[in-house]
Amino acid sequence: MSAASLPRTGIGTDVHAFDTDPARELWVGGLHWPGETGLAGHSDGDVAAHAAADALFSASGLGDLGSNFGTSEPEWAGARGTALLAEAARRVRAAGFEIGNVAVQVIGNRPRLGPRRAEAQAALSEAAGAVVTLTATTTDGLGLTGRGEGLAALATALVVPVADDEERPDDTGAAG
Repeated sequence: MSAASLPRTGIGTDVHAFDTDPARELWVGGLHWPGETGLAGHSDGDVAAHAAADALFSASGLGDLGSNFGTSEPEWAGARGTALLAEAARRVRAAGFEIGNVAVQVIGNRPRLGPRRAEAQAALSEAAGAVVTLTATTTDGLGLTGRGEGLAALATALVVPVADDEERPDDTGAAG
């Protein structure tokens, strides 16, 4: 097996502070969390979806979240994290990779992800077109997440180069 055909891994991270506007909606794991103040950011601040997209870009060598969906690009202002993740997955596939899986861990005190884990995993997996698993942890009161100032997420992704002789979807999703 040549190095060009070996699976590749990537790491992604995202951190957002809670917004000072109590009307800002919270989106985490592709889900709306009613009654919770949202995260500040150019898009919806969904740390789980953003970290997953960042990990996919890292694994495929396509840059990072900021170089692909920068704050200078008005079309991504207010975008849902699942839209960013779906577009990241499309770009990764267009670059010649298939997505094996993505694992995301959200770090923070709230919201409690456990009761909605399956729903969040389904939303993220649908956006990525691949299996996305989600876990959560706290930091025992340490750091910005422990003090309740925001949320963070870490993600890893596995992508596999598609051999030139294999059919793969093109940019439009049609078989090529």
